[in-house]
Amino acid sequence: MAEDMAEDVGRSDPRLGELGSRLADRYPDLTVTLDHSSALELLVATILSAQCTDARVNEVTPALFQRFPTAEDYAGADREELEEYVRSTGFFRNKAKHIQQMSARLVADHGGEIPGTMEALVELPGVARKTANVILSNWFGVHEGVVVDTHVKRVAGRLGLTEETDPAKVERDLMELLPTDQWRPFAWRLILHGRSTCAARRPNCSGCELADLCPSSRAFD
Repeated sequence: MAEDMAEDVGRSDPRLGELGSRLADRYPDLTVTLDHSSALELLVATILSAQCTDARVNEVTPALFQRFPTAEDYAGADREELEEYVRSTGFFRNKAKHIQQMSARLVADHGGEIPGTMEALVELPGVARKTANVILSNWFGVHEGVVVDTHVKRVAGRLGLTEETDPAKVERDLMELLPTDQWRPFAWRLILHGRSTCAARRPNCSGCELADLCPSSRAFD
């Protein structure tokens, strides 16, 4: 598998093949960790996951999805009731507002269905490129960009794959480095690596599979 990944990952940086191989060996499962059974559920869960763990979101969404199964249900919900359902995910007022406004736009412009294009998704309230990329790549199998969350931004920067801090510019750099078929898996594995090893405050460089390829590593200090 490592040899296949080395051939598939982009060639602009000589480390990319080995980085991709090691990440693929360490994180072979690309399953999205947000529980969902529809595009709407994935979109709502992704909105809730901002500054919240996926595990916490997955605790909240079963009751939420049962109470509000359609975009029409979210759009017509009592705001205070919706807030109570999502309260434990943090920033619950803004999240409830975005979910309700997004759903109202879905009903008005898309018959309550999630559109399958970047252009249409980013027009929805509360949906930026990161969220749109999650929906497109994981539900529709469409790869128009690279998901850049806080983990991707941090790990890509530490690895020297970008010098940018703005998510849109980080995404641009990664899109230029990686072939299209690696946009989703490489970024998702960076997310998993950021969660498990390359933490913001105390990265576990001594236990990192990428340490010898990382210019920011403290493993050899």
